[in-house]
Amino acid sequence: MKSVLFICTGNVFRSVTAEYALRTRMGPEMRLLVGSAGIEAKPQSLHPLIIEYLRAKGADPSAHVQRKLTRELLESVELAVAMGFDHRDFIREQFGRDVPLFNQVCFEKEEPVLDVHEAMPDWQSNMDEARAYVQSVVDHIWEATPALLARLPVYRL
Repeated sequence: MKSVLFICTGNVFRSVTAEYALRTRMGPEMRLLVGSAGIEAKPQSLHPLIIEYLRAKGADPSAHVQRKLTRELLESVELAVAMGFDHRDFIREQFGRDVPLFNQVCFEKEEPVLDVHEAMPDWQSNMDEARAYVQSVVDHIWEATPALLARLPVYRL
């Protein structure tokens, strides 16, 4: 069976959102294993905001188990997708594999999906703006998923 793996830093925000967006949006006729992992994946739970916002979109990530990217995991998938430049660079340096960015796969754009601390270095001083940013990232990934689905044949999936 063909497989896709989304990769971010902690496996608790961007890659999880991409995983559950694709799982929810692909039709029952599509046979595809979808997962996610983090290059660091320090033990932490999904933030309630992420869980609630994904549930409102029709996905339930409550069963998500955080995992760290390993060589074995990376080698077991046909398509690995990095959420940011740092993830792509890490994969190239640590595992010798070139992977596309999420926005490359969806829109052929060399643009990362930034984490909240990358987009807003002082995010803790404005929690309302940080929440809005997190929701905008979830929305972006969710809305990009049909484009991702349409482009999977380019990656032979």
